[in-house]
Amino acid sequence: MTALHWQKSTYSEHGNSCVFLAAALGGGAVLLRESETPDVVLATTPAKLRPLITRIKTGTLSAS
Repeated sequence: MTALHWQKSTYSEHGNSCVFLAAALGGGAVLLRESETPDVVLATTPAKLRPLITRIKTGTLSAS
């Protein structure tokens, strides 16, 4: 089994709460995990992740 190449988000602060992303091999999925619970991995597609990242970058993400 090939190890995943996890990359730390450039928006993560220098501390313990970091978001990491990796490309799933052979499926086109994007995997996400947080440094505090690295065994919990979420999978999504680039098309579904793109709007979330855009809203985070533009500050239009709300809790409602």
